[in-house]
Amino acid sequence: MIHREGFTIIAIALGIFSFLFAIANRLLEEPWNWLVFSVLLIFLILIVQFFRNPKRLILQSDNSLIYAPADGKVVVIEDAEEPEYFKDKRKMISIFMSPINVHANRNPVSGTVTYKQYHPGKYLVAWHPKSSTENERATVVIDNGSTEILVRQIAGAMARRIVNYLQVGQQVTQGGEMGFIKFGSRVDVFLPLNAKVEVKIGQAVRGNVDVLATLM
Repeated sequence: MIHREGFTIIAIALGIFSFLFAIANRLLEEPWNWLVFSVLLIFLILIVQFFRNPKRLILQSDNSLIYAPADGKVVVIEDAEEPEYFKDKRKMISIFMSPINVHANRNPVSGTVTYKQYHPGKYLVAWHPKSSTENERATVVIDNGSTEILVRQIAGAMARRIVNYLQVGQQVTQGGEMGFIKFGSRVDVFLPLNAKVEVKIGQAVRGNVDVLATLM
């Protein structure tokens, strides 16, 4: 399944590649024209696979379980100050999303959206310590009925657009679509300090499949 954020980009890429191949086919003889075609096809496949959106249903819906909101590698697990909304120390888990990962973002819990804010910013590499406060980013907070969970989408060096579909006051379901980040990025999740972390640094996780933490 292809994510809707990729429809326009894929259509444009297909048009450009068709045009370039038509020129190559007119100007070059075999096998060089087919070599150009092969290169263009590889690039098109890479773009299409970036926007893939596999259907994943949560097998055990439970608001005490914090599911990974994104595919990628866990790069940070620490107690950190959250300056934008909570303004105190929280348990932070960060997931780095490489260009080959699925880039659809999902709700880690069910509940009510109590906060949403988009911030334009820089495009530092996603693992840079200052990327969470200086890069382009979007922050949402979901109240699950007993506590609030903050999720921050952060653009990376390659990313140039963050999409977030949630609105303040909206009721969301665990595993539902939250947004999308185009071409390399990071997602931070801020939890209560007493949350029990279920992952480790360097672990590969999948959205709606792996549990990041359990709320105590």
